[in-house]
Amino acid sequence: MADVPLLIISENSSSERRITPSWSISQLRTKLEPVTGIPPSAQRMTYKAPGRDAVPVAAPDEDSTLMSSFGLVPYAELHITDTRPASAKINFNDTSNVEKYVMPVDEYEKKTDSVLAWKKAEKLGRFNPEAPTLEKAKLEANQHEIDSRGIAVGRRCRVGGDDARRGEVMYVGPVPEIPGVLGSWVGVRLDEPVGKNDGSVGGTRYWGAAAAADEGAQLKHGVFVRPERVEVGDFPVLDDLDDEDMEEI
Repeated sequence: MADVPLLIISENSSSERRITPSWSISQLRTKLEPVTGIPPSAQRMTYKAPGRDAVPVAAPDEDSTLMSSFGLVPYAELHITDTRPASAKINFNDTSNVEKYVMPVDEYEKKTDSVLAWKKAEKLGRFNPEAPTLEKAKLEANQHEIDSRGIAVGRRCRVGGDDARRGEVMYVGPVPEIPGVLGSWVGVRLDEPVGKNDGSVGGTRYWGAAAAADEGAQLKHGVFVRPERVEVGDFPVLDDLDDEDMEEI
């Protein structure tokens, strides 16, 4: 009997495998263990052919019951469920205990087919002879943006032109915890909890004190943005109670 290609589907794998119809159910379970990582005793198998109802692959005597008795058709699905409790299953997504190889820096620098070698050849990043000049220009443009906008600690402002994001400038300067961007950031303490932090980034506090556990809203009053998104000026705290509201109270 010719082998039949089936789609083997489990929680951690999905692949096409050729199944021999003359295999017994027990033989199939054994062969599926290295494919799915599920021991034979913990496999619950279900066979689903196109246009047919799913049927369990099981029998009182699995050593003598052949897979041919299930009417195998090419590219039907064979689902394998792991019946073990969660505590007994292996977490294949957890790589914390997997030993990793780290190539020594000097060995990596000698390779000719690496990303580093490509950057050297193309004169990209730090290998660009104009890199220092470009970096200086970006820093100067960043500082010009701050000066021209009058951004300074203590000034009232709004972020992104949004009146709902008014606040006070609390910090102007570099934020090393935000990688990949040159120049200064502007830290703003917003009037409303529509920000992303409480004045700290990556464990470094730039203003204020840590919010208490029962003051969760304070965690959303801080935001760090680029200077071009900050507009300083006469932006007082918005009063939610306008005259019409007062008349209705």
